[in-house]
Parts: sequence; structure tokens; C-alpha cells
Amino acid sequence: MYFSSIRLYNFRNLCDDEISLKGKDIFLVGENAQGKSNFLESLYFCSFASSFRGAKDAGLIRNGEKNCAVSAHLEDSPDKNIQIKIENGKKQILIDEKRCEDRKRLLSVIPSIIFCHEDMEFVRGGQERRRWFFDQNRSLYDGVYLDELRRYKRILKTRNAVLKEIRETGDLSKQEILEILDPQLVECGLNLIKKRNEEISLFSDIFNLYYKEIANIENIYIQYKTSWHDSSIDTVLEHIKQKRDTEIKLSVTLSGPHRDKYIFMRDANEFDTNASTGQRRLLALLLRLAQARRFLSMTGNKPVLLLDDVLLELDGKKREKFLKMLPDYGQAFYTFLPEEPYQNYLKEDTKVFFVNGGKLDSNR
Repeated sequence: MYFSSIRLYNFRNLCDDEISLKGKDIFLVGENAQGKSNFLESLYFCSFASSFRGAKDAGLIRNGEKNCAVSAHLEDSPDKNIQIKIENGKKQILIDEKRCEDRKRLLSVIPSIIFCHEDMEFVRGGQERRRWFFDQNRSLYDGVYLDELRRYKRILKTRNAVLKEIRETGDLSKQEILEILDPQLVECGLNLIKKRNEEISLFSDIFNLYYKEIANIENIYIQYKTSWHDSSIDTVLEHIKQKRDTEIKLSVTLSGPHRDKYIFMRDANEFDTNASTGQRRLLALLLRLAQARRFLSMTGNKPVLLLDDVLLELDGKKREKFLKMLPDYGQAFYTFLPEEPYQNYLKEDTKVFFVNGGKLDSNR
């Protein structure tokens, strides 16, 4: 699966144009703020119908305009066309001209994995960002997990609203609603925890091998810590019941998968808290590398890789090792500054675009 072409309309600062993308390796070369990352964002948008930089839909529309659209033609895919429009504040997704109501459908059409500066938040940021990454990692190939995660979040949102209502009104009879919601929350949450434990064990093995190969540091792994220490529904329900008074005072659910932690370890010690900036950058980069490898092994499908200036953060030797360790992919897009030695990584059929002022030019 790969992009054969993409048409852009009012997307960020990019010129309205249709661009041929036939080729396995595509380099985007240009100075900062010229549109390289925006172009990768347009490709990511085709896979997730959202921004990898956390921008709201309105932020994807060119300044001064009201609507935008991205249309992509695909190869080696049962689905040949994707079109995503943002018009009058509403988003519409079309796959082969048929309306798509659920964004998760895109994951099976043109799966993409982004490597970007924002990935550092998975290492130096809070646990919420780490949970987001590992939830995305599983959801890329397990639609049932994604459905269960969505269900858990709906139940959690309702439960927190009930806790708040009890606190504000003092109506303790509303606790009857909690007696209905709690078993649903626990059953759904335990299913998520079981899959997270399975995933982190396999993911961590891959991650450890990568870190050892590139940085020559051994025994790096990821530990998953859950706030529910028992897999029995009755035991967890009792645990929640004991916290109910405190939860009502705070209007928030204090335990469950939404509070669980992922910790980078070396041997028996936390690694990320004492790691250097370079080591943290490598942690973030290898998370995505392991994600790509895991996706390929679980689905047999080759993802599209979007690498946004990440090679700039590696020295020459680590760059070479990293590129050799990339799993098989359908297509890869790399961004480079003009002064970077991108010529060293050209292959016979690599396509190079020079990006300036939002325009991609393959002739120079």
C-alpha cells in the first residue's frame, strides 16, 4: 500500500496542486517553515483524519480560507481513493466515493507511522501521552481493542459526570447509577489491561533489541503498571467502592486503565528520569521503529513511514544503523534541511522534491 498521488486544496501553506508520488523513497528538501512537515501532515491526515501535531481541524485550513480538502490515489490497496474535506466546520471522509462514518476504517486503507519531534512527549511528557502512544500502537492492528477503549472512555465520562452531580447536589440516591456503571467499567477496563500486558511484553522485546543495536546499551525495557492489582472483577469492584467517598469529593475516577503507567527501565531502575537528552531522543525514535515492526509482524501489511527531520538528531553512525533497521515498508517520506547530507542516502529510484513556499518542485 502506498500513495501514487495526492491533491491538495487550501491545506496549511501548501500550494493547491496534484503531486505524483510514485516511488518507494521520497525526500523532501527545504529550509524550515517552507511546508515539509505540512506535507507529511497531509499524508498522515489521509490515514487518521487528524493532525499528528495535535492541531484542530480549523488549524489545517489555510489562513483566510474556510474549507480545505486532501485527496489521495493509492496503489496495491483494495481501496483506490481517499478524500477528506473540512467544510463549514464539518469533516467528511470518502473512500472510493462512499462516505466513511468511522475514522478507524482508514487504518486498514493506508496505514502510516509518523516519526517526529512531538514524539519526545512520549518520553519527557506525562503518562497521558505514553498511554496514548501504546493505545495507538495496539489500535493500528486490533480494531476490537479500539472499540473497547472507546467504550471504556464513554463509561468513564458518564461515571465522572455522575460523581460530579452527587457532589454538587448531595443526592446520594444517584449512587444507584454507580452500582450499574461500575461493573461495566471494571469488565471493560480489565479487558484493556489484559491486552496491554500482552502488548507491552512483545513490544518491549523488540524495543530492547533496537536500543542495544543502535546505542550499545543493554536491558532497556518498558514496564506497564496498572492501578488495579487484581484481575478479579469482584476484587476490583470492592477496591473502587472503598474509594467512592473520595471520588465524589473530587468528581473523578481515581483508578483504572486511564491512570495506568508506562515506565522506561534499565535493569531494575527507571531509565528515562536519568537519561541524557540524546538518550531520550533515541527512546522516542525507537518507539516508532518498534511500532512499525510490530504492525508489520501482526498484519503482514507494509506501512507508509513518515520521517520528519528525525535523522537530524542522530550522528552519522547511528543514522546508518537506524536506516538499516527500518522494517519493510510500502513507502517512506523523509524531510531534510538543504545542508544535510541527504545525497548519501539516495537510492537509484529515490524521488527528491525541493520545498519552497509551500510548493514541491522535483526539478532543480
